Amino acid sequence: MYQKDFNQRLQSSLPKAVLFYGENDYLIDYYINYYIKKLDAKESMLLLYHDEWDFDQAKAFLSQSSLFGGTNLVVTKRDKKIPKKELDILVELANKNDDNYFIYGYGGAASDAKSMQASFTDKSGGVWVRFFEPNIREGVATLQQKAQQVGLDIDHYALQHLMLVLNNNLALCANELEKLAILDSKITSKDIDRLVYSTAPLAIEQLLIDLFQKKPITDTITKLLELGEDEASILRATQYFVNQIFLFHAYIKLHGQVDSAAILGYKLPKNIEEQKASLALRVKSAALLKIFEHLLESEIEMKKAPATQKEVLLYSMLIKIQGYL
Repeated sequence: MYQKDFNQRLQSSLPKAVLFYGENDYLIDYYINYYIKKLDAKESMLLLYHDEWDFDQAKAFLSQSSLFGGTNLVVTKRDKKIPKKELDILVELANKNDDNYFIYGYGGAASDAKSMQASFTDKSGGVWVRFFEPNIREGVATLQQKAQQVGLDIDHYALQHLMLVLNNNLALCANELEKLAILDSKITSKDIDRLVYSTAPLAIEQLLIDLFQKKPITDTITKLLELGEDEASILRATQYFVNQIFLFHAYIKLHGQVDSAAILGYKLPKNIEEQKASLALRVKSAALLKIFEHLLESEIEMKKAPATQKEVLLYSMLIKIQGYL
């Protein structure tokens, strides 16, 4: 189900077992905290986040009688899938006792979460809830509530600007509102530009990952330009990224394995290393050569072009690169 349906369900009952997932970490955390507060389970719950996950421990916790008449709430938030057999057991245990609850915040791809929905059906005594990336109107409404909670005086336009600067990431926006509230003064868009660190570099990296995965990129380019990134900086970032992909591509071809420390001179986090390797394996050597030549030509064109034409050249450059992949 979706957020609206879940909110209606909460008005009449608190589901015993819930799978939260989707493109909105803020709302996943919001509803996990809603359960904790509603059940007054802060002191009695079992939190098993990420690598702390232990099925046997969660099973044992839900199998025991609640201590001092409290609530047995198991909360896990992780990017990896829990096997269906384990989920079925935990959902069943959550429904065996009035004091038992099981909450699973899945941080992986939404497409991977669909296979786990079968464990959280009405018949089994559970529900699944998918959240989506908020549009500007929804995001501003959520942040207005947060601003009221922390006693921050900030107008609609400043909240819109905050969402733009932080690439629609509600969790980051909410954290910044808490920090800004310390100033105890009205916050404007100018204050946000002065005090909030933009996530544009992260957005450029995501743009280039989407580029190599042949996903739509025009909206991200537009957003980056709105954030104040210029065409030259995006071109330089693209050249650096393509060079990294080439180094990964060549190393894997020579050695049959990936080692970011040997390739770059420093070790990347494992998930990023695997992602770069995956992208490098997707592209052929001939395509990389064409992309390098195209980048050199684009750099010359962009340097010669008047300012009014540079944005068009940027779009054209990235779309053509995607055509080579």
